[in-house]
Amino acid sequence: MDYIKSPMNYIGNKYRIIGQLKRWFPKQIGTMVDLFCGGCDVAVNTAAARIIANDINVYVIRIFQSFQRLGLFATLDYIDETIAAWGLSKENKDAYLKFREHYNKSSRNPLDLYILMCYSFNYQFRFNEAHEYNNPFGANRSSFNEVMRANLVRMFPRLAGIEFVSEDFTRLDLTGLGPGDFLYADPPYLLTCGSYNDGKRGFKGWGEEDEQALYALLDRLDAQGVRFALSNVSHHKGRRHTRLLNWKAEHGYHMHRIAFNYDNCNYHANNRNAITREVLITNY
Repeated sequence: MDYIKSPMNYIGNKYRIIGQLKRWFPKQIGTMVDLFCGGCDVAVNTAAARIIANDINVYVIRIFQSFQRLGLFATLDYIDETIAAWGLSKENKDAYLKFREHYNKSSRNPLDLYILMCYSFNYQFRFNEAHEYNNPFGANRSSFNEVMRANLVRMFPRLAGIEFVSEDFTRLDLTGLGPGDFLYADPPYLLTCGSYNDGKRGFKGWGEEDEQALYALLDRLDAQGVRFALSNVSHHKGRRHTRLLNWKAEHGYHMHRIAFNYDNCNYHANNRNAITREVLITNY
């Protein structure tokens, strides 16, 4: 199947493994909640009567909401006109820095932030403690290229029916979910090399207390009859995710192996003790 790729290269995105994940997703879904939606690769590739996409990064959520509000043609016109007006290119660092300052000091337009991301290092969303965008320039590599344009165009029809929300996962009201509904959780991974764990992107990091709060939330959903799927890793850099595995075993949840390449992380892939095992844990 030909899956839609997000026009954002979000850290931890699941585009490369969406087919494996969907193998274990329910075939019929009433309400689907993507609890940590990020670039929305999973939500836009999942069929459900209702889809709620949530992320604590309100700036990313506002970008999607702006896409919805403006529509495809107005969005593309704005992007093209802004790139031309500011002289943005993958070679023009000065233009990027001036546009970044414009966004931080006066604009705060979600589409300006999207354009900034397109020309930034590794296409990342990084903010300082004042929530100013601070990712450096992606010299000679990053731009709003034809591939990103095509991804944006392909994603647009799927965005229309999605409800975008920005809440801490502990504050999102899920009491209305029940049998027939489904929640997918792709939180930051405690054991991996993700930079989002440390809170240095302008939002709170992820620690043991967050992990435990997520397990408690999933247990409550299980008691409500809600089906859930949790992405995580069971092993990484020779470490075993004991907390995750014990929780899974205690409640009788099911664990499915997902093939994924973590070669970009800083560890020796030829060390068998350092193998990373991506898993999907379900309660059905």
